[in-house]
Amino acid sequence: MRVLIADKFERSGLEALQAFGCEVIYQPDLKDDSLVAEIRRVRPDVLVVRSTRVTEPMFDAGPIKLVVRAGAGYNTIDVAAASKRGIYVSNCPGKNSIAVAELAFGLILALDRRIADNVIELRQGRWNKKEFSKARGLYGRTLGLIGVGQIGQEMIPRAHAFGMKVIAWSRSLTPERAATLGIARKDSPLDVAREADVISVHLALTPETRGMIGAEFFAAMREGAYFINTSRGEIVDQAALIKAMRERGIRAGLDVYASEPTAGTDDFNDEIAREPNLYGTHHIGASTDQAQEAIAAETVRIIKTFKETGKVPNVVNLAERTPATHTLVVRHRDRPGVLAHVLGAIRAAEINVQEMENIVFAGAQAAIARINLESAPSREMLDRLQVENPDIIELDLLELKS
Repeated sequence: MRVLIADKFERSGLEALQAFGCEVIYQPDLKDDSLVAEIRRVRPDVLVVRSTRVTEPMFDAGPIKLVVRAGAGYNTIDVAAASKRGIYVSNCPGKNSIAVAELAFGLILALDRRIADNVIELRQGRWNKKEFSKARGLYGRTLGLIGVGQIGQEMIPRAHAFGMKVIAWSRSLTPERAATLGIARKDSPLDVAREADVISVHLALTPETRGMIGAEFFAAMREGAYFINTSRGEIVDQAALIKAMRERGIRAGLDVYASEPTAGTDDFNDEIAREPNLYGTHHIGASTDQAQEAIAAETVRIIKTFKETGKVPNVVNLAERTPATHTLVVRHRDRPGVLAHVLGAIRAAEINVQEMENIVFAGAQAAIARINLESAPSREMLDRLQVENPDIIELDLLELKS
């Protein structure tokens, strides 16, 4: 199996891939047209990326079967284009949770004690204890979480260690789960915005969350509150955030932005970078040695499983529900040609097969096939199959519940 890695990747991961027989092409600086050309040249089975964008022309350039995002999200990959071509897309969720939570809390502390401004003044030869002695402190303050996935959950013990109360909203957060986590559940993001001194966003980017944090949310926040985003820039209406920073004294700690360079080093002239109420980092949330080793190990596991079994852990682009309306259950003797006979009849009836599995019993004498169909075959067709093939023990047609 040939694996093209088009981003920085841990040496331990490279060595592990080679150890179980992969041919690894490591080109960490490939982007855009140069990546298309390299895919066309080396014809990889698997493409591994981190921040590099994966576009439709790349899928057309070579026989890619699997794309692995060596990270938690996958918004930089054209998933629709991959799905149309039957290409798996997988990622490594949860492996960078601690690293991102550490940075988020670092931004909270830096905002509260104005650490970056302290450093700048010292480097410019100025001593300004009078100005920088002003800080609110975190003890007894309220941290509001928008999203309580794995990263959000890592924020909770860190907040408690600083003596902060934690409130949260998440679509999946139940009162019982909130009690287990030791936090207070709120009914909406706006409820969190109204009650928190510090807000930290931990949401995946989806069509539903794009632009979700907007003008109404910032208007609900307390004046002078802190806003932290280490998830995805596109979740936030950046113009609304800038307005809140200027008019309501909101101070922001951001690791992600609405428009980021795709290269590791580049100019960054976004308007928000010049805001005095911004403390910003360079999308480095997952960039610790610990996180990258964990992500490399998970990437290796995904590729190894795919190579050995054809299955893909953490796949993100399989249909949750197909158009299938019926399941044909075929109990049969485990002999050549039985399923070919059944499938031939289904094809002749112009019925599309959506999913299929065949389970063999101990001793390999009999098996059961489950074939999900887009419409129901006629009773006459099933009776004919039963008569024509003595190796079919029983046919049963089940209607799928909507």
